[in-house]
Amino acid sequence: METKQSVNFFTVINERHSVKVYDSSFKIPHEEMVQILEEATKAPSSVNLQPWRFVVVEDHKERLEKLVRFNTSQLETSSAMILILGDLNHIDYADEIFSAAVEKKLMPQDVKDYYMNVLPESFAKLTKQQIREHTLIDGGLVAMQLMLVAKAHGYDTNPIGGFERKEVMQALGVDAERYVPVMFVAIGKAAKPAHQSVRLPIERVVSWNEANQVVGTPNN
Repeated sequence: METKQSVNFFTVINERHSVKVYDSSFKIPHEEMVQILEEATKAPSSVNLQPWRFVVVEDHKERLEKLVRFNTSQLETSSAMILILGDLNHIDYADEIFSAAVEKKLMPQDVKDYYMNVLPESFAKLTKQQIREHTLIDGGLVAMQLMLVAKAHGYDTNPIGGFERKEVMQALGVDAERYVPVMFVAIGKAAKPAHQSVRLPIERVVSWNEANQVVGTPNN
């Protein structure tokens, strides 16, 4: 399946809105779902370690029915609920990733050797909370990329942070010691248009920091 190269980027970012109700009879073809996820993983991550993992729930979604709080319409009608996870042990994939980069001549061998020498020691000095925080940042990056890619494919999404994390991990058989839940992303074909939303004026959210200037609340 070819990527939809003709879609305008600014059309995608301006028309992407959170959709709550989907066409429950529509299922995204498996090959296209794989492509969407592959394109989503082009997102950046710290040292390119790609700590994200995905659990795609297309069938038997009822096992999550009491675990997604006020997001039942997305659960019931979407083509899939994609649980984005962060792998707290993502350092384990460093050699595989860097070796592939060397093989493709995208990374010199000496750079790989340097990373493989310093990264394990650096990770060993981090607390579990610090690794968790770094992993959640990368998880947020891939989540946004996933939603933009989905829109480019003609689908709508809804990021969902309101769910029972411990119980969802148990229901889906995910190791909660190794993986941290980032968010669900509901994906499908919209049955109702999304509600339009507003953004704060840019002068309310940006400070232009000059030398020796103390930064406060923008436009305070």
